[in-house]
Amino acid sequence: MENYLKSSKLKRSIIAVFTVLMLPLLSMAQFSISGTVSEKSNQVLPGASVRLKNKGTGLTSDAHGQYRFNNLKAGNYVLIVSYIGYRSTEKAVSLNADAVVDITLAPAAFLADEVIVRATRANEKSATTYKNIGKKEIEENNFGQDLPFILNNTPGVVVTSDAGAGVGYTGIRIRGSDASRVNVTVNGIPYNDSESQGTFWVNMPDFASSVDNIQIQRGVGTSTNGAGAFGGSVNIQTASVADQAYAELNNAYGSFNTLKNTVKVGTGMIDNKWSFDGRLSRIKSDGFIDRAASDLKSYFLSGAYYGKKDLLRINVFSGQEKTYQAWNGVPEAKLRGDLVALEEHYNNNLGYLYYTDADRANLFNSNNRTYNQFTYKDQNDNYTQSHYQALYARQLNEKFSFNGALHYTDGAGYFEEYKNDQKFSKYGLPDVSVGGSPISKTNLVRRRWLDNDFYGLTYAFNYVPSSNLNITLGGAYNQYRGKHFGQIIWAQYASTAANDYHYYDGKGNKDDFNTYAKVNYSPVSQLSLFADLQYRNVNYDITGLDKNRNTLDFHNKYNFFNPKVGATYFINQQSNVYASFSVGNKEPNRDDFSNLKAGLPVPKSEHLNNVEAGYRITDKDFNVGINVYGMFYKDQLIFTGEVNDGGDPYRQNVDKSSRMGLEIDGSYSISPKFIINANAALSRNKIKNYIDYVSVYDANFDLINVQATSYANPDISFSPNTVLFGELVYKPLSGFAMALQSKYVSKQYMDNTQNESRKLDAYWVNNARLGYDFNLKGIKNINIGLLINNILDKKYESNGYTYSSIYPWGMLTENFYFPQAGTNFLLSLNLKF
Repeated sequence: MENYLKSSKLKRSIIAVFTVLMLPLLSMAQFSISGTVSEKSNQVLPGASVRLKNKGTGLTSDAHGQYRFNNLKAGNYVLIVSYIGYRSTEKAVSLNADAVVDITLAPAAFLADEVIVRATRANEKSATTYKNIGKKEIEENNFGQDLPFILNNTPGVVVTSDAGAGVGYTGIRIRGSDASRVNVTVNGIPYNDSESQGTFWVNMPDFASSVDNIQIQRGVGTSTNGAGAFGGSVNIQTASVADQAYAELNNAYGSFNTLKNTVKVGTGMIDNKWSFDGRLSRIKSDGFIDRAASDLKSYFLSGAYYGKKDLLRINVFSGQEKTYQAWNGVPEAKLRGDLVALEEHYNNNLGYLYYTDADRANLFNSNNRTYNQFTYKDQNDNYTQSHYQALYARQLNEKFSFNGALHYTDGAGYFEEYKNDQKFSKYGLPDVSVGGSPISKTNLVRRRWLDNDFYGLTYAFNYVPSSNLNITLGGAYNQYRGKHFGQIIWAQYASTAANDYHYYDGKGNKDDFNTYAKVNYSPVSQLSLFADLQYRNVNYDITGLDKNRNTLDFHNKYNFFNPKVGATYFINQQSNVYASFSVGNKEPNRDDFSNLKAGLPVPKSEHLNNVEAGYRITDKDFNVGINVYGMFYKDQLIFTGEVNDGGDPYRQNVDKSSRMGLEIDGSYSISPKFIINANAALSRNKIKNYIDYVSVYDANFDLINVQATSYANPDISFSPNTVLFGELVYKPLSGFAMALQSKYVSKQYMDNTQNESRKLDAYWVNNARLGYDFNLKGIKNINIGLLINNILDKKYESNGYTYSSIYPWGMLTENFYFPQAGTNFLLSLNLKF
């Protein structure tokens, strides 16, 4: 017995010593925590947020609700798991081996913010081509550039920047369609300008910092509110309730003295009923182009009440921009450094009459790629836009719910410009006499104003009588009241105008009503049928004088019926195929009427038939979407190349045109450290028969005629047939990630003649992004980010324009380009408390 006791003591001693010796090895060992996030009914929750408390490490569950943290040292951890509409939970894990921790979330006691945009969103049953962008991806790519540059990594998207570096005036095209054909909503409320139908992101600086998620639908998509979607739609949901109180400081600095400062605060849920959030931002940049400076300010305030069956959220946000004009581009001769051709450009544009000595010196002596024609110190665009939204949702019972919104947008501002040698008569003013000599022209400074109001309501009723049937009835009624007027604030020779004199006054009044019914029905578990019927009525009156003092008197009424049908077949839980047919209609914009040449027919509305078909597969390590599409237009409005008497280009209806293409979008996790994201858009964009008009002038530069030339089956302008994107993400350490991004855009023609001398060359641009997350005592998370754009210093132009004229000595064609910046960087430091 004594020997046995001695033996047992010896074994315990050996085990204890062995354990002590192994502790350093155990602490160095690498383990994992994985599991599945689901609700009480065992329904998995894809996209749930899972993070390690105080570790600065987080991820989202995959399509099967699964998550996995790798390369963790032994020790104690706390998992924090959250999902919209469910109560967040924390779970302690003592890790000394690979652990499987399944999480079950209970429904929250309040209605989730996602119901606000549900009626206008597509899902896997909608037979629609779409892309969802979550908050994490938005944050990773948000260094202060405008929202289009955050969306640049999505299929078929091409972006451009007037100032060359993504701050200030920026543009976006989807499937070759410009911003006036891309429907944008914020919480289901239309954002496109009612008259131009464009979207001016410069009026919403740093708005991405207040965005929770974005859905891009390509093609006609599902019925939404506002302008017709002829290229796609961008559906934005602003920030939803945070898990807990927070404060953030987000700062960035980089090339061209670009500076971003953002402060964000939020209360989280108070008493399980209330939440308040706020943001204050400023962005300043000198721009890549000479004098293309931007001074942007914005704020976002939001308060919400959450009940068990209802939700009320009030949003107030505003943006103020002061942007030096860089929208004339660089003449081709200047860009190419051809001094002989540049002298010809100067003479052809009567530089000796309209250019000052300083203008000529600027044209010939400035940098070829950063030249800006404007030199007047206050050649600025100034605009303030404020938005007020009241969003309400109520779950009436288990099957029936409602959400609606009241909104008001107030916009006012002007752009100021210096003009040489202007005739008094052009401004409705009499000539003057100086020292007894008649004076009919003067140098002056003018402002062109836009003062507008946009208000209305949106609504949607959702009825789910059974698990296989979902019905939505929704719509909107909105009114726009716009005032356009011009003022002269200084003149070298003063005429009879008073300080408050308006040399033109115009109005644009637009009433827009739409209603739609959407139905998802699954006759069998694997098949979902989708139908969406929309009626839209538009009354649009344009009156007064335009900027050239021509009389405007247009009263237009449109009635559109936009049906959409589709089907989705679920092959299994991971994959499905879909097909749809959709109809879109769209009214002309203000310029189509105000720029209309005398004697030409009033522009007709446009019609689009859109066919989409695709295949989607999602697995544990990869997901891929492949779709083909056909967009067949009737009476599409396109620029003809001709200008009116005021020098403004105008569009005309073409009988038949089309866009057809193939799009691929996917990602693949090679390992926990390597991820590949890629997409491709291949397309063919054609006008069946196109007539190009060129103005003919005499030796005195008076318009005498128009020459017409027919073209068979040319490419549609600004429609590259190939757009490719690839991204390699490397995560060597916990909290640290590097990404190499590559974007290729094939050549684009600047008009519809498919002339090789009037094109944007293809370009291939590479960016690199680095991010490191860690924490210190008292700071929840610290993120250091670095974005290096155009790391290979590619010289390229992403936008431009062209026009031609015929004179007794021959045809003159002028091309202008918008060069983009070479290698440049943005460095960010973001603190979360």
